Amino acid sequence: MLKLLGGLCVLLSGVLACRNHLGERRRRRETLTDFLTALRRMGETVRAARTPLPILLATLASDCGPDGEVFFKSAAGAARSGEHLPEIWRTLAEELPLSEKDRSVIAELGGDLQGDEEQVCRAVSLAVLRLSESAGEAERRRPEEEKRAAALWLSAAALLVILLI
Repeated sequence: MLKLLGGLCVLLSGVLACRNHLGERRRRRETLTDFLTALRRMGETVRAARTPLPILLATLASDCGPDGEVFFKSAAGAARSGEHLPEIWRTLAEELPLSEKDRSVIAELGGDLQGDEEQVCRAVSLAVLRLSESAGEAERRRPEEEKRAAALWLSAAALLVILLI
């Protein structure tokens, strides 16, 4: 009976680990979607309304999920206080729950935010294009990766149960 209860606990932990893994992947997708939406709005606002950067960043933060909100609020605070925005932007980008490639795209954008309107719009458009490609590729691979993750976690849990018995 004790082995059965232990095996059940191991299987349950495998299911929970799989759920956590898939939740982290969902968080990455949501963060990437938030950044795509925010950067598109940023490009439109810079071009049309010419809103000052600290106000624009604070506005973008209000429409994002938790990771995007922290990023844009911190960047807005740094811009208001006169800190060197590209350095802060790069530091904040490295903390995002995204792939290394996506973090580097966002980090590179920070260096181009201090130019003129045309340069900022070009940099934002390039970043949106690169992030859109990444999001499309991730969405295309998503079903396969979810199946693979579930198979891996559940197989590992089943193997542990077999070893316990």
